[in-house]
Amino acid sequence: MAAPPTARRAVTPPPRAQAAAGRPAPGGKGERTRRRILQHAIARFAAEGRQRTALADIARDAGVTPAAVYAYFPGKEALFRAAVDADAEALLAAARARASGDSVRDVYWTTVAALREALPSHPLVRRVLAGLEPGVGAQLLELPSLVEARRELIDALRAGQATGEIRADIEPEPFATGLEALVLSALMAELQLGAHDEQLVLSVVAVLDAALRPS
Repeated sequence: MAAPPTARRAVTPPPRAQAAAGRPAPGGKGERTRRRILQHAIARFAAEGRQRTALADIARDAGVTPAAVYAYFPGKEALFRAAVDADAEALLAAARARASGDSVRDVYWTTVAALREALPSHPLVRRVLAGLEPGVGAQLLELPSLVEARRELIDALRAGQATGEIRADIEPEPFATGLEALVLSALMAELQLGAHDEQLVLSVVAVLDAALRPS
């Protein structure tokens, strides 16, 4: 059993942290600092969990002061959510890079297979999917990275309908949401049940592919 968390002195956010911190301009020093904070936040949260991780620890790992962290994130919960989103975005990018196929369905299903293969390299997303952060899994579909992935899927489904590859009688928006939810559920089940069997995910893929294929 893990030892109880060590008590730490709370860090009071500076006055400017009362408002939500804006995202710095891309490519600038502020954006580089923000990314460095996120990289260390991913590592800390993945290793120690949200409850046991102190914002001051992440600041020290990133080589900045706690006040500097508050300049980008209004608090630990906001930083945790941003870290999960950043890790999910990186996971999706890795899966897209490995995807292949000549059709919309082939590309999507190879992307799903690639997600499963790349997941061990993205420990914070894996921790959340494994159910080690209670209450967070249900919020995954609301992450900006997954919202963007869903938008791309909706566009792909519409393109597939235009070419006759995807059934014309489905509504892309709710179907895309359902696809994301089912794929996430399959990944969660594999991790939480300890199955470690790609057949679980592939079975879900087969059912969904049959639902998309024109009759």
